[in-house]
Amino acid sequence: MHLSELIDMNARKNPDKDYIRTRGRGYSYKTVKDLSDKAAGLLQKKGINRGDKVAIMSQNTLGFIIAFFGIQKVGAAVVPINHKLMPPEVDYILDHSESRLFLFDGSLVQIATKLSTKIEMISMDSSAAGFEQFEQLLDSAPSFCPVETSDEDIAEILYTSGTTGKPKGCLHTHRNVIMAGIALDLAVGLTEKDRILLAMPIWHSSPLNNWFIGITYVGGTIAMIREYHPLHFLQAIQEERCTAFFGAPIAFIMPVQMIPNFDEFDLSSMRAWVYGGGPIPAETALSLMKKYKSENFYQVYGMTESGPTGTTLFPWDQVRKAGSVGKGGLPGCDVKVMKTDVSEARPGEIGEIWLKADSLMEGYYKNPEATAEAFNGGWYKTGDMARVDDEGYLFIVDRNKDMIVTGGENVYSKEVEDAIGAHPDVVEAAVIAIPHPEWGETVCAVIVPAKDKGLTPEELDSFLKDKLARYKVPKVYKFVEALPHTASGKVMKYKLREIYKEEF
Repeated sequence: MHLSELIDMNARKNPDKDYIRTRGRGYSYKTVKDLSDKAAGLLQKKGINRGDKVAIMSQNTLGFIIAFFGIQKVGAAVVPINHKLMPPEVDYILDHSESRLFLFDGSLVQIATKLSTKIEMISMDSSAAGFEQFEQLLDSAPSFCPVETSDEDIAEILYTSGTTGKPKGCLHTHRNVIMAGIALDLAVGLTEKDRILLAMPIWHSSPLNNWFIGITYVGGTIAMIREYHPLHFLQAIQEERCTAFFGAPIAFIMPVQMIPNFDEFDLSSMRAWVYGGGPIPAETALSLMKKYKSENFYQVYGMTESGPTGTTLFPWDQVRKAGSVGKGGLPGCDVKVMKTDVSEARPGEIGEIWLKADSLMEGYYKNPEATAEAFNGGWYKTGDMARVDDEGYLFIVDRNKDMIVTGGENVYSKEVEDAIGAHPDVVEAAVIAIPHPEWGETVCAVIVPAKDKGLTPEELDSFLKDKLARYKVPKVYKFVEALPHTASGKVMKYKLREIYKEEF
């Protein structure tokens, strides 16, 4: 099946059913289908054809969804961009992806005006001085000409940072994306009666492919808030009678800590609380179950390259196997833990998680070397190191890709190190993850400053603010005379992690 068929299929089945609920208003399947047809006509008028790429940088808006399906209907590929990125980061993705059109949330006009990439830009959701406005253009859009497409065409290029510091574009076909949605439907049991809350950024791979596509596949309803806020999160569940939600652990913890009248909200409609991006300790899991008056918590594990699809820790194992990412793969996904390229880890041993999935990417865009390195005999090598217990449950112990997961956001240390290293008063820098009680991990930079320069955290914050997304900027700076190195010159980050592990 092609992604564009999902909206058309549901518009025929249940034309008047609420598909999207946002800002207190409902939009039916037929309404969204008709608007996506207009978006397709607009895109064709702009010269977008099969095989082209269209980038979208937006928060959770109706415009994103209309544009998403419009892009699919003309046979082009969507390039979702993190709305928290800075102009140089956005420029790289636009240039590398060879996007021909850039749709951006009007609230992000300050980013758009600072881009150096020569590309046509259109604002969405709100107007932006000097730019055409997407929703207004739809009113006069011509009818679109249907395009012959295949479910093996590229539907998305999802960018995920790499160890070199430059993002890599994961190529996903229509079949990949739909299978990622189906895997989530099976894991959580979504049906057309479900009303999911979409509060995490829709450009993230899991909200996009697991949840947005998953609920669309079964013909359910999406209650969407523009951006996560702990109060709006609770209000949306209560007012929209939501049944399922996915978020980083912090999305569950913040409302409990920040909303004084938390217990007054009616959350009884919820049947599935799903978190990913980091495990929840047993004591935290128990505390959340008590506060949310539910034992139906799931942890999901996967990565952009896999769709994402991977494993799930189900409600009945949340406390008994706290800290685990589950056992075996979801339907359509096979998982094994490898000590070497030819031998699997036995109980008690540590190895790298490898997986196969129907939703696995085709490879990295314009990067055959990285693609070849990532696969072994059709298995994707995740880079996540895990211990296998005597029942086969997986416990992630380290990442050989040196990634930091903070509040559900992925940060690769090399990218941050390169940005810090560009400061003239920095001799050497090492960036590590340190445990954080709310965010899971946070970014810590250990820096050797130039002598007699008086380098300060405030100066580095100012230097980095227009070079890195805010969540990538270190929250902790440590200034040292020298970093520990191996005989070959590599920084021994494990020693730094040990030294600073109890910073919070």
